[in-house]
Amino acid sequence: MDAFRAVPPPPLSHWQSTWRYLFAIVAGAGFWVTSYYGTYAGEIRALWIIDLLLGAVGVILLRWRRSHPLVVALVVNALGTLSTAASGAVVVATMSLATRRRWREIVPVAVVGFVASVVFFETHPGAEDSVLFSLLFTIVFVSAVIAPGMYVGARRDLLATLRERADRAEREQSLRVGQAQATERARIAREMHDALAHRLSLVALHAGALEYCRGLSDAEVAQAAAITRKSAHLALQDLHAILGVLRTLETDAPPERPQPTLADLPALVQDAIGSGTKVRLHNQVDNLAEPPDAIGRGAYRMIQESLTNARKHAPDTAVDVTLSGHPGGQLVLEIRNPLRLGSAVSPTPGSGLGLLGLTERAELIGGRLEHLSLNGHFVVRAWLPWPA
Repeated sequence: MDAFRAVPPPPLSHWQSTWRYLFAIVAGAGFWVTSYYGTYAGEIRALWIIDLLLGAVGVILLRWRRSHPLVVALVVNALGTLSTAASGAVVVATMSLATRRRWREIVPVAVVGFVASVVFFETHPGAEDSVLFSLLFTIVFVSAVIAPGMYVGARRDLLATLRERADRAEREQSLRVGQAQATERARIAREMHDALAHRLSLVALHAGALEYCRGLSDAEVAQAAAITRKSAHLALQDLHAILGVLRTLETDAPPERPQPTLADLPALVQDAIGSGTKVRLHNQVDNLAEPPDAIGRGAYRMIQESLTNARKHAPDTAVDVTLSGHPGGQLVLEIRNPLRLGSAVSPTPGSGLGLLGLTERAELIGGRLEHLSLNGHFVVRAWLPWPA
């Protein structure tokens, strides 16, 4: 069993491949020339020529050291039995194999290299060193070749692992950014719908009154025009604020204006009454500013959207808004208005997404919302958590 699972070796550049061949040639030539004076006693013999030829074969075999690492390493080490010129090729092939860190490959190559070195020292002419020296030299040589190769392989695996982790972290960060952007877009879309629909419905209502009511006095016309101008101005302010959020790059920034809370509910009711909607507020909460901002903002938007729907689809009816709850329990909302009789179509177009957005808003803050027709009334109820 291998102790490690090595990654595939990276491709070599032209220079990286060239210097390995140069090392094998230069080192082999150095050993070969040295053997002329040591092993062959300064005489040109047939074995010395064969030594050079086998060294050349070893260098040529390095071309396949990556596609067939074990076979090349075994053959080149076996050439070391007869050739000192193959020493450079032995070093390159063995180190290349050792970078794979597979013991089932390293052990056979080490054994072949060890045997080849001992046989060379014991059989070649001029090699008069003792057997003990041959053994020690062979052990040191083989270890000095295999250990750096394993270190290079370990470093290569570490770099590959770090690179993979960095790539994975970058992909996860990209996914988180995309998710944050999608969440922010959804939040901005809800704010645009809730804020602008309320203002623009007032504009449409009073513009329609000015268009169809021919018998209005100058004071009534001026009042309707003033309300229309004020609603359009507030809608434009809301739009500018929301577009300012769209321009920012901080996806995790807190919600920007306009962000009213439940404490602004009386002003919303008075605004609706001033625009001609009949609204009755039944407040059973002692302090409207006490609920958390997220809960209060959600409740405000739900009531605002319900008033907008009532104004669009049943403009001549009264709306009852009931508010109750306490800390440590729930904040309960109920908005009720009679269903409009007849089949008249509202002049104000609707997207059909208002109630869907309210349901999603309630679920996001851990609450629940329902809407239904009950005893001739359209009822919206919401239960929102109110932490103690």
